[in-house]
Amino acid sequence: MLLRNLTLTLLAASALSACTLAPPTVRPALPVANAWPIAGANTSSAASAADLGWREVFIDPRLQGVIDLALNNNRDLRVAVLDIEQARAQYRIQRAALVPSVAATATGTRGENSSAQTQPGVSRDVEAYTAGVGVTSWEIDLFGRVRSLNNVALQNYLATREVSRSVQISLIAQTASAWLNLAADEDLLDLSQETLRTRQDTMVLIRKRFEAGAISQLEVSQAETLIEAARSDVATAIALVEQDKNALRLAVGADVPADLLPAGGLVTAQILRDLPAGLPSDVLTRRPDVLAAEHQLAGANANIGAARAAFFPSISLTAAAGVASGSLSSLFDSGNGTWSFAPRVSLPIFAGGANVANLDSAKAGRDIAVANYEKAVQTAFREVADGLAVQSTIQERVGSQERLVAAANVSVRLSQARYGAGIDSSLTVLDAQRTLYTSQKTLIVARLARETNLATLYKALGGGAPASR
Repeated sequence: MLLRNLTLTLLAASALSACTLAPPTVRPALPVANAWPIAGANTSSAASAADLGWREVFIDPRLQGVIDLALNNNRDLRVAVLDIEQARAQYRIQRAALVPSVAATATGTRGENSSAQTQPGVSRDVEAYTAGVGVTSWEIDLFGRVRSLNNVALQNYLATREVSRSVQISLIAQTASAWLNLAADEDLLDLSQETLRTRQDTMVLIRKRFEAGAISQLEVSQAETLIEAARSDVATAIALVEQDKNALRLAVGADVPADLLPAGGLVTAQILRDLPAGLPSDVLTRRPDVLAAEHQLAGANANIGAARAAFFPSISLTAAAGVASGSLSSLFDSGNGTWSFAPRVSLPIFAGGANVANLDSAKAGRDIAVANYEKAVQTAFREVADGLAVQSTIQERVGSQERLVAAANVSVRLSQARYGAGIDSSLTVLDAQRTLYTSQKTLIVARLARETNLATLYKALGGGAPASR
């Protein structure tokens, strides 16, 4: 009966603690325009790339396999997931303060009094035994201090979860970029090796003409210069390919099987071309880094609630019910029941300005959180705008470079024909070959920029990780 009454008392006190002094969290207005600077067909629809799963964007089966490996093995992502578990545990710890902590206790003491303290004929032995169930210093949260602290822990957990999503999105884009860089540098290596063979073949013809006295040593020296430059480019490209493999291995967190490495060059990479951008008001408020900043703002407001509650009385309860006896054998006999109920009220009168300083600090923390939120939105807006700026011109750049390569190929063929007919010198051929080689390298760079921009834009739009529930 005593235990039941105690329980009802605690539940009634708990019902009183339903309010907090925290200000409501209102999402700040977006400090950017609700339209992208670069208008296009993919910026007017309500759909966004964030709605597309990464397999719908990175269609290449080899690239999909590599991204799968990264999601399963990357250490940064593993740490981010473990951070979620840690934040969840911290929230559960803080939430436990909302309910009374009940513990069972048992004590026993045995001793002997001095003869001077004991009446003649009375035993000097002293025994005392108790057993009971009790609540120790449970705070009745009348002004929401504990509830505000619980909300702080909750918002930290939610922010950590969004950070984990952001890490996953970044990992997908990083892995795709590393894979595409490897494909581009393999193309560059193939081009350098082919150019070296072509220049060596041209050198054979030049030497024959030099030995026949038809040309000067200058033309031979020019040809030798281009051969050594090509040989240096081959060595550089080999090193770049190995470095790209190392970078891909680090992103994945494991060795990448040969059947998942690029095959067929950069032109065979299959990536969705038209990524829907959507509207800034939708895209920016769904990005995980922006959502994390919003949760941190909510946590800062909850901190204000806890700081305000410190100005009001704090009420805590200590209660216990059990049995007590001077003999262990009769501890649970009828009539040995005991109970205690000890409420304590603490009213702050003077704290040297600590409570005021804590509230000022909490308000400053809230203002910082607002600024961080706005900075996150502005950063996200710039990242998307930069990606759209590249996307709007990259196809024209690639097309122009492809036409330049085609024209340079025609120049090489014509110069070789004129050289064979004795009309032009070998310097004309060498210059045409140099122009072709340079334009082919620039074309590889342009194609790589086109593909990596898709990966970067997909990341900037918040695609690549399921939304938190």
